[in-house]
Amino acid sequence: MRIVAIGGGTGLSTLLRGLKNFSVDLTAVVTVTDEGGSSGILREELSVPPPGDIRNNLVALASDENILGQVFNYRFKNGSLNGHTVGNIILAALTKITGSFTEAIAKVSDILAVKGRVLPVSNDMGRLVAEFEDGAIVKGETHIVAYGKETGFAIKNVTLESPLKLNPAVKQAVEEADIIVLGPGSLYTSIIANFLVEGLSQVVAQSSAVKIYISNIMTQPGETTGYTLRKHIEEVEKFAGCTMDYIIHSYPPKDDKVLEKYREKGSEPVTIDVFHDRIIFGHFSSVVLDEDYRIRHDPLLTAQAVVNIALRKVNVK
Repeated sequence: MRIVAIGGGTGLSTLLRGLKNFSVDLTAVVTVTDEGGSSGILREELSVPPPGDIRNNLVALASDENILGQVFNYRFKNGSLNGHTVGNIILAALTKITGSFTEAIAKVSDILAVKGRVLPVSNDMGRLVAEFEDGAIVKGETHIVAYGKETGFAIKNVTLESPLKLNPAVKQAVEEADIIVLGPGSLYTSIIANFLVEGLSQVVAQSSAVKIYISNIMTQPGETTGYTLRKHIEEVEKFAGCTMDYIIHSYPPKDDKVLEKYREKGSEPVTIDVFHDRIIFGHFSSVVLDEDYRIRHDPLLTAQAVVNIALRKVNVK
């Protein structure tokens, strides 16, 4: 069974951690518009595609996350390397050595013995441009989220500053896929950002694969404040250029203290305002400790929901 999962960093890597436990041929397609933190510094100073989201997904698919995975995810806390992760630096170095971001990813994949493939949606880096409801045009992922938080205005549309060509390996993977999964992850900056690359929406729309969208559990301040489940689905389908066959939506964990912390930061559980046979509701989330207590999709429960759909709908040759 060939599964292509499309997204960004944290959300997609969570799904991959679950899917790698099943007997599937797995390809992760990752956005190249990240500009935050270490990735932002490396892309600006070294002119390499942002490595952070790629690193997250490579580590998620590593055969042994406990040793090499920890090394690649290690983040320096002080000195001139403050904020950088070891994996980001290695990917940047290999990109310079080989002259190819894709080749750098392939070499790291060998080092980590990843169970599947991780592909950048394009071999070049891109910059997001958002138009807000007040007419403001904001460039750059971090600036877009910051503007949304500061003003409270919603995103009206997103584009790329310059056109990006689709990675040919991504095109082939999508054409051969039995299942295409979108998300989980930030709606605009992790999922939709991929569909701004020339050709991806067309190849996904033309694919006969079963298409699944894993929706957000919580709204994201600066990006999806006030968005309901219906709004999430509408935006994904608009940019993907096709209707999703299934939507997986998780109820938030029943943890009032954690939910209250989210509310204090302007985040709420996504309101369910649409019911349909294609929407699969369930408890696919958990609270994890990542510097603070955070609500995340549970890797195994979410992956199992995807595989259950696949087993019912896909006739693997």
